[in-house]
Amino acid sequence: MAEFKYKFKTKTGIQKGELEAETIEKAEQFLRRLKINFTSLKKKGKGVSFGADKPTQKDVVIFTRQFATMIGAGLPLVQCLNILSTQTVNKIFGRAITDIRQRVESGDTFADALRKHPDIFDTLYSNMVEAGETGGILDIILIRLAGYIEKALALRAKVKSAMVYPTAIISVAILVITFLLIFVIPVFDEMFSDFGKALPAPTQLLINFSHFTKSNILYFIAAFIVFVYAFKRFYGTKKGQLIVDRLMLKAPVFGVLIQKVAVAKFTRTMGTLIGSGVPIIGGLDITARTSGNAVIEKSVLEVIDDIKQGKGLSEPLKEQGVFPPMVVQMIQVGEETGALDDMMVKIADYYDEEVNTAVSGLTALLEPMLMVFLGVVVGYVVVAMYLPIFQLASVID
Repeated sequence: MAEFKYKFKTKTGIQKGELEAETIEKAEQFLRRLKINFTSLKKKGKGVSFGADKPTQKDVVIFTRQFATMIGAGLPLVQCLNILSTQTVNKIFGRAITDIRQRVESGDTFADALRKHPDIFDTLYSNMVEAGETGGILDIILIRLAGYIEKALALRAKVKSAMVYPTAIISVAILVITFLLIFVIPVFDEMFSDFGKALPAPTQLLINFSHFTKSNILYFIAAFIVFVYAFKRFYGTKKGQLIVDRLMLKAPVFGVLIQKVAVAKFTRTMGTLIGSGVPIIGGLDITARTSGNAVIEKSVLEVIDDIKQGKGLSEPLKEQGVFPPMVVQMIQVGEETGALDDMMVKIADYYDEEVNTAVSGLTALLEPMLMVFLGVVVGYVVVAMYLPIFQLASVID
């Protein structure tokens, strides 16, 4: 028998406990039989926790596609889960699938079993599976889910690629400028102090700024850490998130990109949910809470209230003023023709291309701006440091 340590949630907070079991799998089964909502489980004296190596969205996509193929081929649900639990490379994911299989064998629906693992399968995933189970089209729903997740990952990758270049350039520029101010400029200052002559204004200004930076660099670092901490705390509140997200949507250059990403995510999620048989109000609720933007979430939740009062979807969306007029008009056409899910997917495809174009345009715009900025800064430093040398050379001549 081995000893295991675990942490579990209670109404008063996180608690700790210990137990003995032959394997970690049996320890998990024992805790689940006792209905203990544990958050981590590890062997005593070892540092490998239950929450380590969290499955990625790529793992979920592979699982979903393989599962859809097996279900489509007529294999029983439990047998599919049993096969996939042994084939999964990620051990945490494998244990989660095993737990889902055991819950299904105990009488739970597949969707309810998935809801026991919200860190892996989100609300959208479990609700679509529930719709697939109810309608007898689970294999089709799983294929749609896999496609949705892949497109969501591609969209996220595009946004990240747009941010990597400017972030890298700005970070390197700050490091280089800081190095020059702290280590290089003081060397020139010592050399110029022997000239016995007043330095040119640009040179003196740069040296003064170098002294100021060198004397206060620790304060700058401390202020930056405090700012980051305070920002995270502020953004962690509902009001703070709403304010920041609203400012981000209105930001120059980046605001347009953020809006297009939000529209693409909203329409694709809604189109996938409605096409899978999820009711429109339930779909809007899921979409709002998985939007990742507080402004979008607030607007969509208000739209739900309007729909409950008997309004359609397009009219409340138009009143919110968050989505572009073209999107609202296309949604209205989808409502009138009874093809809202197809129209949503078409809008998402269009805005995916718009995100591609925006990312390319953003890169093309930022690259020369950053180069000019770096050129001006470095050029100023070089000229300011060599001005006294040029003056000395003219006096000697």
